[in-house]
Amino acid sequence: MKKNTLAVILPVMFGFLAMGFIDMIGLVTNNVRADFNMSDGMVNTISLSCYLWFLLLSIPVGMALTKWGRKKMVLVSLALHVAALLLPYLAYSFASVLVAFSLIGIGNTILQVAMNPLVTDVVTGDRVTSTITFGQATKAFGSIIAPFIAMWTAVSLGRWQLLFPIYACLSLAGLVWLWLTPIEEQPREQKNVRFADTLVLLKDPTILAFFFGIVVLVAADVAVNMTLPRLMTDQFGLTPEKANTCNSVYFLARTVAAFAGGALLLKVDDKKFFLAGSWLAMAGLVLLALLGKVGVVPVLLAVCLFGIGYANLFGIVFSFALRRMPDKANEVSALLIVGLVGGAILPPVLGWIRDITGSQIAAVAAIAVVWVYMLWLARKIRNFAA
Repeated sequence: MKKNTLAVILPVMFGFLAMGFIDMIGLVTNNVRADFNMSDGMVNTISLSCYLWFLLLSIPVGMALTKWGRKKMVLVSLALHVAALLLPYLAYSFASVLVAFSLIGIGNTILQVAMNPLVTDVVTGDRVTSTITFGQATKAFGSIIAPFIAMWTAVSLGRWQLLFPIYACLSLAGLVWLWLTPIEEQPREQKNVRFADTLVLLKDPTILAFFFGIVVLVAADVAVNMTLPRLMTDQFGLTPEKANTCNSVYFLARTVAAFAGGALLLKVDDKKFFLAGSWLAMAGLVLLALLGKVGVVPVLLAVCLFGIGYANLFGIVFSFALRRMPDKANEVSALLIVGLVGGAILPPVLGWIRDITGSQIAAVAAIAVVWVYMLWLARKIRNFAA
């Protein structure tokens, strides 16, 4: 019987909080660009060094879950976060940031693969969707606070890089809390899981569609996260510190919408919810492209609209996929997390678009074009059957 209590759920939610630390990549790349006077194309290689690991390690981690257990893998990921977050503080350079985000990518890959199946060990099946959605809201909170911590440390202590050891301490706290929390994992048949056992899931057209949905979702999220502060800096002359706080507006909209969505999904049909969210997000991207030169407030309103629409889509896609093949939860989770490589693919392309056109608006328009896939997926999901 699952121990569906706060004492067990809260440390798992803290794991989602640590998962959100990867979203500081937008803030970090914006500051690194300013600190070392780098081009968009070059500085966006930070996202490549981070998100490429989702392609390389997700399936091996999924295989390891069966052997070592979900909780143990989450603990390993948090330990990697602690080590990675200390590196750029101790030796700040473009190279150290690349290495740090590479380690964060490895740790976050493990965390993302293990966390969603771990949710199924602490809540009942009919609450998986809402719990994962609440987890995504908690993840977004970890993203919200980063710009404000960086601004406070820059103004009060003279170094925005103090953000790194603060997040390292939070990761360490989460590690200790989860380590001390007993979780009874669902028994699974111990067998040798091969790469083919995971990749073969793509033969299911529905799983394949969900996989590319994750690719697009993460690509768009990381792209907006990295493009927004640069748009504010280039178009309206905001300082990097003030421009970074604009990302907090985006993540705040996502957090509020995710918490609200987690409650609404207990009562509202998740297929209709997904359709509405996809169209709201597209409306936000279109308005962002159209209003990108009008003013700061219109831009933030457009980004909020995108964030509200986006907030619950990841959790819905993930829960649908897990419900599609509940007996292969580890393999499905690993396969979908491979899709996070979208965060490595789109940002460098957008950086080159910005360098060639000289316009961040062109980058936003490219994100909107990619998002068309989500509108198609929303139509397909209407016929989804677990």
